[in-house]
Amino acid sequence: MSVSASLIARRLTGVTAVAAAVVGAVALPAVATGHHPGDRDGDQVIISAVQYDAPGWDNRSIHSLNKEWVEITNTSRHDVNLDGWTLSNEYGRTYTFRHFRLDGRATVRVHTGVGRDSARDVYQDRRDHVWDNHDGTATLRTDRGRFVDEASWGDYRRHGNRHDRDRDRRYDESRRDHDGRR
Repeated sequence: MSVSASLIARRLTGVTAVAAAVVGAVALPAVATGHHPGDRDGDQVIISAVQYDAPGWDNRSIHSLNKEWVEITNTSRHDVNLDGWTLSNEYGRTYTFRHFRLDGRATVRVHTGVGRDSARDVYQDRRDHVWDNHDGTATLRTDRGRFVDEASWGDYRRHGNRHDRDRDRRYDESRRDHDGRR
């Protein structure tokens, strides 16, 4: 191979490597960079776990109610102000965070019953269960109503699509209205 052919081959290899690196960097999904589209300032708050069926007998005791909970986790390194954020079920029972800041890489457990709020546990101060034992959805929204995350179980999980569930719920409600069983 001549010197000029060798030089051209090396330059082409170099150009190809640079082009591949540029295309690879542009094609990376947002998740790979640790930032989901739509997140404010890279904050990433999720519903990490739900204990919807309190262990033991379901009664209205504080013990039973506090074994029903939803965990909210901040997966970012930065604190997130949850003041005004809401956690609700599909029937509109809503808990609103008041003056609560979730540290970076921290989790808070939102209990249904009554207790003393701390950095790791907050309480809805309810006297009845919120989360259905068989199926349901927990939805987290910002203080401005922006959807953050949801977790579903039972039939709602099998449905998979929230819009389908909303349509089905409206259908069920219209049937009850029509049948006079409301």
